[in-house]
Amino acid sequence: IQVNGGSVADKVDFATKLFEKAVTVDSVFNVNEMIDTIAITKGRGTEGVVTRWGVTRLPRKTHRGLRKVACVGAWHPARLQWSVARAGQHGFHHRTEINKKVYKLGKKGEEGHGAGTDFDVSNKEITPMGGFPHYGVIKEDYLMIKGAIPGTKKRPITLRRSLLAQTSRSALEEIKLKFVDTS
Repeated sequence: IQVNGGSVADKVDFATKLFEKAVTVDSVFNVNEMIDTIAITKGRGTEGVVTRWGVTRLPRKTHRGLRKVACVGAWHPARLQWSVARAGQHGFHHRTEINKKVYKLGKKGEEGHGAGTDFDVSNKEITPMGGFPHYGVIKEDYLMIKGAIPGTKKRPITLRRSLLAQTSRSALEEIKLKFVDTS
């Protein structure tokens, strides 16, 4: 948790009071707040230029392969430019995605932990039938966030408040969920 405000001694006292205590999700984040996600993307191993950078395949009759870059650079400067697409590692990169809106905040043991809304009052759990693939059943607090998050299931994700001052209409609007699909 990032600690802001006050002197250095105040920050240290605040942090030491939190040692060996549970920090709940709702004490850090709120509904309709914009947050950033930081994670390692899914690893895909070594890939060629067509998959890794999306360059166009060469014609069918090309000598020595067609899933290549046609020209990797001019004679001079007599070195490769950094911007030329090359084969190599694809995925398993550290990425920060900004401005994700928090749609719902579920606390363990409370009425809001389920998937019911003001418009859909059916009593259903947030976990779909059979559990989330490769994850299982949600038993603890959770955040419902708009959009995708980098990485695989069960991979640690760092969530932080947005560093930018939010002024756009989409960031400031209040979200009222009408239905959560758990099929």
